[in-house]
Amino acid sequence: MVKVLFVCTGNICRSPTAEGVFRHLAERAGLGACVIADSAGTHGYHVGEPPDPRTRRAALARGIDLSSLRARKVAAADFSRFDHILAMDSGHLAQLRRIAPPGSPAALRLFLDDAAGPAGCEETGQDVPDPYYGGPDGFEQVLDLCEAGARGLLDRLSRECGFPIREGIG
Repeated sequence: MVKVLFVCTGNICRSPTAEGVFRHLAERAGLGACVIADSAGTHGYHVGEPPDPRTRRAALARGIDLSSLRARKVAAADFSRFDHILAMDSGHLAQLRRIAPPGSPAALRLFLDDAAGPAGCEETGQDVPDPYYGGPDGFEQVLDLCEAGARGLLDRLSRECGFPIREGIG
């Protein structure tokens, strides 16, 4: 079992999208029982709230239901509870590194570092842009990037953990 935490600022746009997309693709790949996914924010602005309505609408249009998710803030225990903590942007990654307890076992990195493919994520260090203050296209872009990131992450986990991935998740 591999445990993954996705992190953005308020946990209402990018990180719940990444969580939902990752779970969806993991199920399609036959890995639903092999992975645990969650999401959290670096700030507690929206604790207990569902994802932004625009986020939910865009995801649902692609068959991904985020309605059961609720925002929460990253907790110190997350650094020992999760194997991988994936930041949506470099600012989140820096913040996670500052608050990580000494000796925490979780691997901290950017979510898109494993991404490749049509979303154009061929290099490491790419951020998932915050769609909150923009229009619908921003939420579609986040979904595209999260799909690329989730596929890359599933591929990584398949190689590292020996998970057999079904064909045709793309």
